[in-house]
Amino acid sequence: MNETLDTLGKTIVGALAPSVTGHAVAYGELTVTAAAADIVKVMSFLRDDERCLFCNILDVTAVDWPSRERRFDVVYHLLSPKHNLRIRVKAETDEATAVPSIIEVFPGAEWFERETYDLYGVLFSGHPDLRRILTDYGFDGHPLRKDFPLTGFVEVRYDDELKRVVYEPVRLVQEFRNFDFLSPWEGTDYVLPGDEKAGGKGS
Repeated sequence: MNETLDTLGKTIVGALAPSVTGHAVAYGELTVTAAAADIVKVMSFLRDDERCLFCNILDVTAVDWPSRERRFDVVYHLLSPKHNLRIRVKAETDEATAVPSIIEVFPGAEWFERETYDLYGVLFSGHPDLRRILTDYGFDGHPLRKDFPLTGFVEVRYDDELKRVVYEPVRLVQEFRNFDFLSPWEGTDYVLPGDEKAGGKGS
């Protein structure tokens, strides 16, 4: 299987260079690296070429590498029922540079691209309806970025007086934390109930 995938990877790189810059086979899966600006060309080839026929799009997502200049890998997963093969395509981009939408090649990518925009902030040029799909109206930030705070920026609650949902800045309320020092992890300097049996007397 790995030989078949490696041969296919070399075929794709040979046919699409410099739009495809490399390939790798790991864990029985083929990954190719593409130039983001040429992603529509790459996807059209993978769908239409007889050696590929990756006609099913399974997912579009991203990976965030905050320390990298182009911090995002936009990742596409495709399936070829004809050849019973899968392929992963990666393309690098940054926060400001839009990746061309692949909807003209795979109409089913519309919601996948919206999800990637919503959760990572990756922009897709040519998308007919690029707006949030999972988070709420007015949501601040992109929750799958590595630098997004674990608490978020706002908290939501229902206000019984106003009879509506209200958004407020996150408050970390500490006064409700009760340290009774009954846990050995809290560093007590006295004998915990029951530990007196483990003392030296009678043992």
